[in-house]
Amino acid sequence: MNIGVPKEVKVQEYRVALVPDGVRKLAEHGHTLRVEKGAGEGSGFSDEAYQKAGAAVCNKPELFKKSNLIVKVKEPLHDEIPLFE
Repeated sequence: MNIGVPKEVKVQEYRVALVPDGVRKLAEHGHTLRVEKGAGEGSGFSDEAYQKAGAAVCNKPELFKKSNLIVKVKEPLHDEIPLFE
C-alpha cells in the first residue's frame, strides 16, 4: 500500500501521524511511504530521519496524488479536501 503522511496544517498542531520508527516498520512489511517535507519538524523528527527509515520526502500535491492511504492526526481542513479528489 502507498501511505502518505502530510504535515498538519491546523493552527498549533505540531504532532505527526507516524514517527520514523513507525515508517520503518511499515516499510519492512512492504509498504511504500511518503512524508511531506517538514511534517515531523514540530515533533522533533527531521526529513532525513524519515528518509533513513525508508520514506520518500515530497511535497503535498505529490503525496496526495501517489498515496492510497493518508494518515493524519487531525481531521482534514477545508483547504485540504480538494487534495483527496
